[in-house]
Amino acid sequence: MIRKTLLGIAVAGLCSIACAQNTNRVFEPPVMGWSSWNTYRVNINDTLIMRQADAMIEKGLKNAGYRYINVDDGFFGGRDEKGIMQPHPTRFPRGMKVVSDHIHSLGLKAGIYSDAGSNTCGSIWDKDMNGVGAGMYGHERQDATLYFNDWNFDFIKIDYCGAGQELNLEEEKRYTEIRQAIDQVGAGHVSINICRWAFPGTWARKLARSWRISPDIAPNWKSVKYIIGKNLYLSAYAGEGHYNDMDMLEIGRGLAPNEEEVHFGMWCILASPLLIGCDLTTISEASLNLLKNEELIALNQDPLGLQAYVVQHEGEGYVLVKDIEKRRGTVRAVALYNPSDTLCSFSVPMQLLELAGNVKLRDLVQRKNLKPLKDGVLEYTLNPRSVLILRAEGEQRIEPVRYEAEWAYLPCFNDLGKSPKTAAYTPIQGASGGMGISHIGGSMENHALWSVYSEKGGKYMMNIHYIGKPYSQLEINMNNDKTICFDQLETETGKHASLTCYINLQPGFNSLRMGSSYCWAPNIDCFTLLPVTDPKTAPDISTEKSKAVN
Repeated sequence: MIRKTLLGIAVAGLCSIACAQNTNRVFEPPVMGWSSWNTYRVNINDTLIMRQADAMIEKGLKNAGYRYINVDDGFFGGRDEKGIMQPHPTRFPRGMKVVSDHIHSLGLKAGIYSDAGSNTCGSIWDKDMNGVGAGMYGHERQDATLYFNDWNFDFIKIDYCGAGQELNLEEEKRYTEIRQAIDQVGAGHVSINICRWAFPGTWARKLARSWRISPDIAPNWKSVKYIIGKNLYLSAYAGEGHYNDMDMLEIGRGLAPNEEEVHFGMWCILASPLLIGCDLTTISEASLNLLKNEELIALNQDPLGLQAYVVQHEGEGYVLVKDIEKRRGTVRAVALYNPSDTLCSFSVPMQLLELAGNVKLRDLVQRKNLKPLKDGVLEYTLNPRSVLILRAEGEQRIEPVRYEAEWAYLPCFNDLGKSPKTAAYTPIQGASGGMGISHIGGSMENHALWSVYSEKGGKYMMNIHYIGKPYSQLEINMNNDKTICFDQLETETGKHASLTCYINLQPGFNSLRMGSSYCWAPNIDCFTLLPVTDPKTAPDISTEKSKAVN
């Protein structure tokens, strides 16, 4: 069954993984700087903030790329009779402009905080009554004018305690109203961070430079491990100057040295903002040297603006990879990540990393060259709670063969938990890498999108691995051309099956869509693309019956 389909919205939504992949454009990198919340919460003052700004210069962090000094919750002093926010009279007696002026005088940028609702998080969790009524709800343009035009701040973190916990406002609508107010007062240059404590939805990239994907971080391994796990499968939503925010850094706040290396290294390869959360005046040399690791920072600030994605998950170990320096080039960043409490062995074929020939390797954490790889398999055993982050340079870049479902862009995905059947990345027993995607279909909007690459273009055999469910259907569309529809799929719930079709690819990147316009699509595991050596033997659009996989 072949039907025409409109893919305009879908293609537009794929920009994070397709548009960026088609170019070597330079994008604004993740924010780097310092924030007051982790160490001080609401217990801040002007002297403390300015002292941290001075320390950023003295410790060489500005030269390493850190630019922002962010004043978090705790500066509020209540609104006057006209509703204008006043600085806290004892914490900031000279006003907030004095603080931002000092920060700017050092060649740095200044950040500030607010809430999308009426009350701040500090008023709820720290009993700071000055935060009651301090949020932007009902004061959007007034606060935007004050913070960015009068006080001259360059960044704002917008929390959600007062909007979600107390007013139950709708996220997209609320943040859109705030963004519009900021634009209306001429502050469109300001960097906006949405602090919603979960991936809020694909709408966030239209409004903000970054968005939180997890609850607040804590200075312990359990928290760091949890947050990394939350971001392992969100690479499709980062890029082009917009990033998944894994929260502020806990480097220098009590983690073990190996845990700090994992923390900083994974924040770097996953393209998270890098906001230091410790007291810079007392930071240890070891932690400071890690924060100044120029090779890891370069990975985070790479001009392609990409987040690494998981290409292998076996046992407790994860292998992540991303392009750096040049799109589809011969240099890639690779992370071998062991979050477990036992030794973990890795065996990674180079074709999985899309590299061939002799491969030069450099350890970016230790800043040293490793023995080049000649046998085509990357083999290492890592200690518990550790990471090996590599710059891998091959002689040749090869085409990918397998595409994991969890690499897909899901236009209807969010992590807010308000719907039990939201499109999601789901652990699936027996799936490649243990993951897949679920709850796509039922409408034109609820689909999955991949960017697939072909060096020369031509006819390919596509084999799709999926998990059966009753009354499901699967529609496949390539480059907004003809849609292939499979309506006789495996109906046994949880049964692994596969189907085959033939598709035509253009040279370069192609947009692939899977879903179902009218009913649920099956859960998707992965698919492979193999060039047809003799195109005459395969029809333009051909299907085979889906078959169960033992």
